Amino acid sequence: MLSHVSPEVGMISPRTRARMVARLQDEGIADERVLAAMAQLPRHLFVAEALSSRAYEPVSLPIGFGQTISQPLVVARMLEVLLQEASPHRVLEIGTGSGYHCALLAMLGMEVFSIERIEALQRRAAATLARLSLEVHLRHGDGALGWPERAPFDAIVFTAAVPCALPPLFAQLRPGGVLLMPVVENGRQRLRLRRWDGSRVEEQDLGPCHFVPLLAGTVSVSQEDTTWI
Repeated sequence: MLSHVSPEVGMISPRTRARMVARLQDEGIADERVLAAMAQLPRHLFVAEALSSRAYEPVSLPIGFGQTISQPLVVARMLEVLLQEASPHRVLEIGTGSGYHCALLAMLGMEVFSIERIEALQRRAAATLARLSLEVHLRHGDGALGWPERAPFDAIVFTAAVPCALPPLFAQLRPGGVLLMPVVENGRQRLRLRRWDGSRVEEQDLGPCHFVPLLAGTVSVSQEDTTWI
């Protein structure tokens, strides 16, 4: 259960979330665990107040610093694939962003470790997750390096597009784990699932997608820069 939050009415009401979930079902999302979590989690808390009335529309929305919160269908597809493929317990997320995706992972019973390169976003996500009493291990760092100190993971999930597989991250997966990531090929993005048996990789193409690119390094900003942009 989520902790108490302020009353939700109008375009941020539970009824509006229910309509979002109905659209997801119409688009083919069938996992009841995913649908239930997305029906419960107030997505509008993860975007600026000025955009809250659009939080349950089938679109991505800006969260500042050139980043976005992915559209609900993309998030639901990734969660469904992850649950059906791996039923993971320990998950590493590369790209915390708003914190919405890792909040859903936590609600689905996973122990979540999430890395964000932009410190302001990491702080903001931490505040939102704390408001909802959701426990996620957050780190400000370069996601391309993973989190070797907390490995191994059952799954590693990218919420940003990469030009190729990142071999060091396979060492942070347990045998039988999976890597779910958007990959850039010939200027286009494809969502790929990579299964790791400890020595070899088996790959599955899950279709086209669109994410912001994964960037190297970190960005540190002062506390006063953490307001919504």
